[in-house]
Amino acid sequence: MLCGRVCMCSRRAKFLLLLLLTLGLVFWFITFHVSTARLLQAGSRQLWSSHDLRSISSLLGVPPVAPSSPPPAPTPKKQPLPPLQSCPQQSPLLRGAVALSFPQSLSFSDVEEENREVLSPGGQSQPSDCRSTQKVAVLIPHRNREKHLLYLLHHLHPFLQRQQLHYSIYVIHQAGDATFNRAKLLNVGYLEALKDTAWDCFIFHDVDLVPENDRNLYTCDLQHPKHLVVGRNVTGYKLRYKGYFGGVTAMSREQFSRINGFSNSYWGWGGEDDDLRIRVELQKMKIVRPPADVARYTMVFHKRDSGNEINKNRMSLLRRTSQMWRSDGLNSCSYTTISTQRVPLYTNLTVDIGHP
Repeated sequence: MLCGRVCMCSRRAKFLLLLLLTLGLVFWFITFHVSTARLLQAGSRQLWSSHDLRSISSLLGVPPVAPSSPPPAPTPKKQPLPPLQSCPQQSPLLRGAVALSFPQSLSFSDVEEENREVLSPGGQSQPSDCRSTQKVAVLIPHRNREKHLLYLLHHLHPFLQRQQLHYSIYVIHQAGDATFNRAKLLNVGYLEALKDTAWDCFIFHDVDLVPENDRNLYTCDLQHPKHLVVGRNVTGYKLRYKGYFGGVTAMSREQFSRINGFSNSYWGWGGEDDDLRIRVELQKMKIVRPPADVARYTMVFHKRDSGNEINKNRMSLLRRTSQMWRSDGLNSCSYTTISTQRVPLYTNLTVDIGHP
């Protein structure tokens, strides 16, 4: 009886020992294979695809471990574009004397289409492959001369582009029916254009004069004011008179400010350009001109405008220039801006400049 009980206890102990060994072996087997699966996923990405790893993990009864994503590739830094070189002193695009045409059927939309690829709103353009040495504002006083303006813009935009200039064209339109005042409109154009950009050079340009030769550079001489109209077709391409300084002139921002701009007192035709010449001479500056065979213009025929009659007071005003230039000019130019429109071919400034 006693022997039977001892034998039974011995068999139970052996069974428990065998069970513990079996459980220990199973635990070791599971631990080993979990570690192996994780090592395969973490360290053997080049040997095993993610599909293979998932299959192994499934066979081992281990949840798959998601492979870590590779770090994102660094975003390449954009290299700044190299600065443009200055445009050559003489543009390779110049043609010299060009034949002018004034077709009756020409329209503003035609001229817009011709310049669609090269103009920004407000009639501004600049070369794409070099940096212009001067920034140029072309100022055109205007009233009731749409056809002349059309012909001028038709020729002037390609003319300036061939010179590789950074430029913008401003048309200063006098509102109302008071007597025309070219000089005051040009003062307004100068002051308003400077609100857009610190232009280096200003071209004061009559609307009825069209340049014939693109070697007549619309840039400023930084030492002296420049007169661009040596001759025109209606005067046999000769200077109108000694000392003539009208039609088209070029002055730097500093030069024009130094003489206090134009007088505001010349209502009607004549005298303001001679007044400007006197102001230049009072500042000990001389007037320079391009060669006569280059500085040639075609004047588009027209009758004198109503409201732009000859100024009968011009001679008496000229005698007072030396006394009045400091107080009559940019520093006394009063006006009201009615509208500013940046149309494709130019910036239109409509202003009320008062009356005589």
